[in-house]
Amino acid sequence: MASESAELSAVIGDIYDAAIDPALWQRALGSICAFVGGSSAALLWHDSAKERSEALHLFNVDPYYLRLYFEKYLPLNPMFPAATFVDEGIVVADEDIMPRAELNKTRFYKEWIKPQGTLGALSVNLEKGVARASMINVRMTVPLKDEMRRRLGLLVPHLQRAVAISRLFDQHKAAEEALTKTLDHVEAAVLLVGSKAKIVFANDMAKKILAEGLLVKNAGNELRAVAPTANHLLRNIFLAAEKGDASVGVRGVAIPLTDKSQERWFAHVLPLRSGRRQQAANNYGAVAAVFIGKTVPDALSPLEELAKLYGLSASEVRVFDAVLKTDGVKAIADRLGLSQATVKTHLHKLFQKTGTKRQGELVKLAAGLK
Repeated sequence: MASESAELSAVIGDIYDAAIDPALWQRALGSICAFVGGSSAALLWHDSAKERSEALHLFNVDPYYLRLYFEKYLPLNPMFPAATFVDEGIVVADEDIMPRAELNKTRFYKEWIKPQGTLGALSVNLEKGVARASMINVRMTVPLKDEMRRRLGLLVPHLQRAVAISRLFDQHKAAEEALTKTLDHVEAAVLLVGSKAKIVFANDMAKKILAEGLLVKNAGNELRAVAPTANHLLRNIFLAAEKGDASVGVRGVAIPLTDKSQERWFAHVLPLRSGRRQQAANNYGAVAAVFIGKTVPDALSPLEELAKLYGLSASEVRVFDAVLKTDGVKAIADRLGLSQATVKTHLHKLFQKTGTKRQGELVKLAAGLK
């Protein structure tokens, strides 16, 4: 266990270093693969509404198959749009979204997954908007095990914070700008704090929370928690971070901002005085990054709401999505790389589950939820 803890801390350090210096994401993804047991990994975003994806950072991904994916197989990927419906922070395997036997029958599996020797994959939606998500995908060339899922789960909160930090320190990179535009919101308020708790940066949600003054406040441009105990802890942590005190730890510290009887809000303080973080943080005069937030359910897209309401499978969701974008069985089959018989089978199940009789009624059903 001690060995795993040390290995975990090293991987987390790599993740936060990459958040500050995007050139280090390949190394961080390599560390994640080594820790989880994967062979390749990608940090990407996907917009199901526009059928667009972009790979932001990669590790050990074959350039040939990467090009094939974006040139040919992206529209044939049976995991979308259902994969974007998974709640933030939940580790899922391919078979959690689509049964393995069903996936193995698809062109996507036969022509893209299988030739690469991939035996399984884990993914996590790190941030999620309406039909849009930024995610990490880790692929394996060995059979998937529960231990792999557990280990990736340990990294999820740090990956989520790293995505938020990336936007602060690398806002001019095209890929990161694309990611930012893709998301409808940032879950947490994010601040950068300098010497003596001076606020040197606050994103929009942080400014709103500061203005409300219920959890934290801006006192003479210094960050203070409203609750006395939380404020005392924050001040001590900021002081330790400023001095580079190792007691704060590479993972940072979570401080409860509210009592147990209230909604649970936390301030997670991440020190910026170690590794590659220090140089970039110096440019801002920052000693720590502060995340303030809680888990809040996102608004659902009409298609996601229908999928949850009627218990639609990933394949049914995919066909339903195509119905909203094109007309006729042949056009849907051509769009998804399926046979017309398969499309008719899925449509029949959609009609049964939703109580509709034709494609036009499915379109009206979706429109009624908008």
